[in-house]
Amino acid sequence: MLKHAFLAAAALAIAGPAAAQAPVQTIELRSFSYGPRVIHLAAGKPVTLSFVNRSKDAHDFTARSFFAHARVTAGSATGGEVELKGGQARRVTLIPAAGRYPVHCGHFMHKQFGMRGEILVR
Repeated sequence: MLKHAFLAAAALAIAGPAAAQAPVQTIELRSFSYGPRVIHLAAGKPVTLSFVNRSKDAHDFTARSFFAHARVTAGSATGGEVELKGGQARRVTLIPAAGRYPVHCGHFMHKQFGMRGEILVR
C-alpha cells in the first residue's frame, strides 16, 4: 500500500501542479457527434480534457485556434488536434485562454455529418 502511495505521489510530482489540481472535463467522440457539443471552460484555470472515443472507428478533435491560445501542461495536441483510434482515450491538461473556438472532426465528411461544436472560455 505504501508503495502505491509513493508511486501516485511521484506521478503527480512529474505531471506538475496544474495536472494534480485540474478538474477533468470528459469529451466523448461518437459517430458522428461530440458530447458535449458546447464545452464551457474557465479562462486561466487549469483543466484536464479527457477525450474518449466511444466509436469503433477513428475520429479526431480538431481545435487549432483553441490549442494555439492555450498553455498545454501535460499531454499533447499536435497541430491543434487530438487523434483517437476506435475505443481509445487520451488526456490533455491545459490552461485555456478566453475566447470562442470552433471544433470539428477532420476526417473526410465527419464535420458535415455532425462532428462539430465549440469551446466557450470565459
